Amino acid sequence: MFQKFIINRDGVLKFGHVYLHRDMLASGEQCTYGGGLWKIDEGRGAIVLYGRSFDFGPPDFDFVKQIDWTGLGGTPRPLLYLPHWPNEEEIVPIIIN
Repeated sequence: MFQKFIINRDGVLKFGHVYLHRDMLASGEQCTYGGGLWKIDEGRGAIVLYGRSFDFGPPDFDFVKQIDWTGLGGTPRPLLYLPHWPNEEEIVPIIIN
């Protein structure tokens, strides 16, 4: 199992422990805004998002409207995106309004 995330058609950012990104979709649900991988960074106290989904492409955080924290135990944490992973020179905070 791998730590993966998706952004579904409704703009919900979902986290899971799955083999394939599509395994996180409920029946009838679609992922149109991509996905990637995640890891907990204890030093920063944040969740680091990186990579892309082979099933759905790279993430587009502009469409995120809500975060489903259940795949992370229900505890919200700051989200950081590494657009050029594994290079950590650019770190983008993900802010959901």
